[in-house]
Amino acid sequence: MSKQSGGKISRRKFVKLTGGAVAAAGMTSAFLFPARAMAQQKTLKIVQWSHFVPGYDKWFDNVFTKEWGAKHNCNVIVDHIAIGEINARAAAEVSAGKGHDLFMFLAPPAAYEKQVIDHREIYEQVQSKHGKMNAVAERSTFNPTSRKFFAFSDSYVPDPGNYRKDLWSEVGFPNGPDTYHDLLVGGKKIKDKSGHPVGIGLSQELDTNMAVRAILWSFGGAEQDEHGKVVLNSKHTIEAVKYMRDLFKQAQTPEVFSWDPSSNNRGILSGKLSFVQNAISVTRSAEKDNPDMSKNIQLTPALKGPVRRIAAEHVMSCYVIWNFAENKEDAKLFLADLIDNFESAFKASEFYNFPSFPATVPDIQQLIANDPKAVPNDKYKVLGTVGNWVTNVGYPGYATAAIDEVFNTFVLPTMFAKAARDEMTPEAAVKAADTEVRRIFDKWK
Repeated sequence: MSKQSGGKISRRKFVKLTGGAVAAAGMTSAFLFPARAMAQQKTLKIVQWSHFVPGYDKWFDNVFTKEWGAKHNCNVIVDHIAIGEINARAAAEVSAGKGHDLFMFLAPPAAYEKQVIDHREIYEQVQSKHGKMNAVAERSTFNPTSRKFFAFSDSYVPDPGNYRKDLWSEVGFPNGPDTYHDLLVGGKKIKDKSGHPVGIGLSQELDTNMAVRAILWSFGGAEQDEHGKVVLNSKHTIEAVKYMRDLFKQAQTPEVFSWDPSSNNRGILSGKLSFVQNAISVTRSAEKDNPDMSKNIQLTPALKGPVRRIAAEHVMSCYVIWNFAENKEDAKLFLADLIDNFESAFKASEFYNFPSFPATVPDIQQLIANDPKAVPNDKYKVLGTVGNWVTNVGYPGYATAAIDEVFNTFVLPTMFAKAARDEMTPEAAVKAADTEVRRIFDKWK
């Protein structure tokens, strides 16, 4: 070993030698002090559901979060949970006062307003770049009384009709049902002819919650008015409940009383059901696993009722940052950057996640109208009208804490199910539900 390499060198020479080498390599001081760099790395913990479209989780976990983490020197940890575990996990984290920095709900989490930050600054930052959010996002994450944004929405999922074209063509509806009257008439004919029932849930699960609200609103009923006043007990609601009872008796089977959120998916993909109201996870699954069935399953807009054509979003992506989150600043930045990259998210979700900020996917009409995986290629073009018929839980008002409790205690599915089973008359079922809704609203005043 030479004297120079084996002996001591001065501090000045060391800085000169190492500094020059680092500069030449275009590196930072983290290269010289890796232990310090590791210690300075932050962690961002996220929990969200296991997406129905696996490609989205692959993009989110393996592309977006990894690139984002590298850019911001942050270790991003994503924990996926089943859809049915979301509410229990959220309650556990709030009870413990610790958990994830970002928590994703699939329905407006207004009941947790006191446990989360005001997400206003994230919205303001995003809107300065991408324009206003849509009305569905605003009414799902904003409390007009407290003026607080209790969540941040990146996306929502449309809830169209999925129908078997072969079965509906046989009974004179080649384009599927367009109205709830069509669904009853055609659905009965199909069940009588071939035994294939309609698949509208009547159990305590997410898809039923959304489907019965679409029926309620389409017939002119609602839980509350635009001012937050309970108005459930009305002739419109009674007519909606009577309709659901008729649909069950004439075109369905008792299995709908015990469904989970995937039952309608499984039912139509297996060839058993003639119609379900569900997101396009149905058709995307068919394209991958059952191409022949995929050609038969086509889409309709929300069905039209006697009063209007309307449906709730199938799921509403609502991220919250807990008051007790350890890394609030990176959580805020992450959400803003997610919106910056939302066109990639939309494509990765295979058109499942629609943008809460429409300007982030300016070519959405062209994308959905020409999909090489779909048969025919313009199969998803029907979603181009979603802005005309999609609305929020709590319509025509906001998604308040009271609405959140009504939603998560399944008051409306219970109302419809009791009448369908003939456990109560439609009038009695509506009156009982109205009493429960008023009790909940009084509690949250």
